[in-house]
Amino acid sequence: MLVLMEIWESIRDFVATGGDVLYVVAMALFLMWVLMIERYWFLLGEFPRMHKEIVAKWDARQDTTSWYAHRIRDAWISEASEKLDERMLIIKTLVAMCPLIGLLGTVTGMITVFETMATQGTGNARLMASGISMATIPTMAGMVAALSGVFFSTRLEARAKMAKEKLVDSLPHH
Repeated sequence: MLVLMEIWESIRDFVATGGDVLYVVAMALFLMWVLMIERYWFLLGEFPRMHKEIVAKWDARQDTTSWYAHRIRDAWISEASEKLDERMLIIKTLVAMCPLIGLLGTVTGMITVFETMATQGTGNARLMASGISMATIPTMAGMVAALSGVFFSTRLEARAKMAKEKLVDSLPHH
């Protein structure tokens, strides 16, 4: 319990130093990770069943060589492909937004620095340091959030592409 309290205090201090923009970075990061975990769950749990069903339906068909059969095959592949790509655009958008949200923190922090300079002059380094912290910490947080998202969303996209290719390969057209 004591360890959790210390962790909570550290997080509160970090957010107090970085400013309210960190809450927005945290929300974007949380949403991004929820969506990525859902996509991994779909790829590893749901899609293999869908793949088997499509292959079973294809194997059960009498006609697999006509133009009509090939359009049905293409439609099934297209539907599966659409399911695999669901929410990937939202994930990519969130990844791209994280550094931008961090830059918003930079701007608000620099406004605080300039405000301090205007009211207190340049002699009060302690007050200016808090504004500089508000300017740099959100930028760092946004970049770290984006880096984690770039790495895992790229892997997720590669897995989805491989799953599509395996589906296409397992539906032979004669």
